[in-house]
Amino acid sequence: MLYFLYMYNFLTLGGGRQLIKILIVEDDSHIAKMIAAALDIVGYKSEQCDDGRAAVSRIMEESFSLVLLDVMLPGLDGFSVMGQIRSRGVPVIFLTAMQEVSDRVRGLRSGAEDYIVKPFEVVELLARIEVVLRRTNKAQKLLTYEDIQVDLSRHTVKRSGKEIALTPKEFDLLAFFIENADIALTRERLLAAVWGYDFAGETRTVDIHVQQLRAKLKLHDRLMTIPKLGYRLEKSP
Repeated sequence: MLYFLYMYNFLTLGGGRQLIKILIVEDDSHIAKMIAAALDIVGYKSEQCDDGRAAVSRIMEESFSLVLLDVMLPGLDGFSVMGQIRSRGVPVIFLTAMQEVSDRVRGLRSGAEDYIVKPFEVVELLARIEVVLRRTNKAQKLLTYEDIQVDLSRHTVKRSGKEIALTPKEFDLLAFFIENADIALTRERLLAAVWGYDFAGETRTVDIHVQQLRAKLKLHDRLMTIPKLGYRLEKSP
């Protein structure tokens, strides 16, 4: 049931997903096709590449929103690929069977945004992808909702011109609600997007942060509870 709730929320998150292009660098064709199918279902465009050297050429010549990069590749391994494309500035998530702590550390220190060990659940991958895309999105700096302004670059929130102090997670949660106004979001979906899929807390954490947002920003009649599901920020009229 949780899987279908995740998929429902991914499918209802419209917007600019058709503008996002992801390169899958994976030499196992079955895994590559599985990832491509999942990305297609939720509205992301994707392309595939099964060789490290070819991947470097494509990344340097084309524009991608994100690269999903295996480590053990023919031609050039993933760590070497990362070293050659780092100047390009495209966010990278490593997908690999290499699960030693030293490998994880090496991958993250190389500049990757995340490191996911195979085998992985598709829903976890989709959640991690969205977190990375949101974190690395440089285009949209200012979010607005009624008289609320969220400045993503300065990490500030104002209502009617008055600055409101929020904790980092309250800030991220507010931004996510505004980005997905009028969409029903499960507590699990919010945990995945704001805290990360591996967050070990309970969904009560979401409830507490929602209560804080309502109180601090006077959103009691706009940030609605959906019984047995989650929350929805009513779209501004």
